[in-house]
Amino acid sequence: MVQSGAAQMRSFEPDWVIGIGGGSPMDAAKAMWIFYEYPELTFEQAAVPFSLPELRTKARFIGIPTTSGTAAEISNLSVITDEQTGIKYPLADFGLTPDIAIIDPVLVTHMPQHMIAYSGMDAVTHSIEAYVAKPRTIFTDALAIEAAEVLKDHLLASFQGDLASREEVHYAQAMAGMSFANAVLGNVHSLAHKSGPIFNIPHGLANAIYLPYVIQFNRKVVEDRYANLATRLNLKGNNAQELTDSLVEWVRKVNRDMGLPATLQEFGIEEDVFRNHVEAMANNAMKDPCTGTNPRETSAEQMRKLYESAYYGVDVNF
Repeated sequence: MVQSGAAQMRSFEPDWVIGIGGGSPMDAAKAMWIFYEYPELTFEQAAVPFSLPELRTKARFIGIPTTSGTAAEISNLSVITDEQTGIKYPLADFGLTPDIAIIDPVLVTHMPQHMIAYSGMDAVTHSIEAYVAKPRTIFTDALAIEAAEVLKDHLLASFQGDLASREEVHYAQAMAGMSFANAVLGNVHSLAHKSGPIFNIPHGLANAIYLPYVIQFNRKVVEDRYANLATRLNLKGNNAQELTDSLVEWVRKVNRDMGLPATLQEFGIEEDVFRNHVEAMANNAMKDPCTGTNPRETSAEQMRKLYESAYYGVDVNF
């Protein structure tokens, strides 16, 4: 699809590329933009993080989101699925950050309820992962923690039909996106990128399932950060351990309240199918750029165990 779109662009040479829709359409438009400007570039070359040749030799880019979660309209990423292997590759380069973002809540007024849940949990994941990611700064922290608070206060109300809250969520997801575009992400996204296409799990839903387990895994090195976040969200706890437990429980509760499955098994993946893929998924997740910025160093065995915890619903204690 990307190569076909890029070929069409070369036929009429646009000055602007406009990506409108959810994350996938905007990401596809970004990738088309890359290969429109550099048709000789291979996908393998484009997939090397922060190595793209300079864009804007032919066109600039506008992002217009019609969902509230991916923040593709302001991020420096384009996540593309290789249809040969079924693996998602994040193309990452600061040049991919759109020139203009039009973040208009009118465009999400009629978003389907399941999409509110999936995209909303994508935004929640962005805010939490960016807040603990290795390259975080005081600037990304401010955006991440404010976005998380707005999402806690408004995501469920948006899901239940409150349009004022839906507007707040639409802005918060962009703030979370600005944060992760600079702080990057972590293992939740690595796990989701490598399992989503194989099991046909929507990206935001995959994030919702994996997030509690990755918080439990990372708490060994960033429990104080999770406790700060939980305090900002007015969650209960007398110390860092209790506050982090409350953060995990809040994520699980908002998932339940929006009717999302808690495990891969509950999503409907047969056990033998999962077992057949888990080793390859873990190895592929190790190569994901988000793994390198996860706050806790992760081995392939630990990545496999994270998949298994999320499949069977077993708390992470390793």
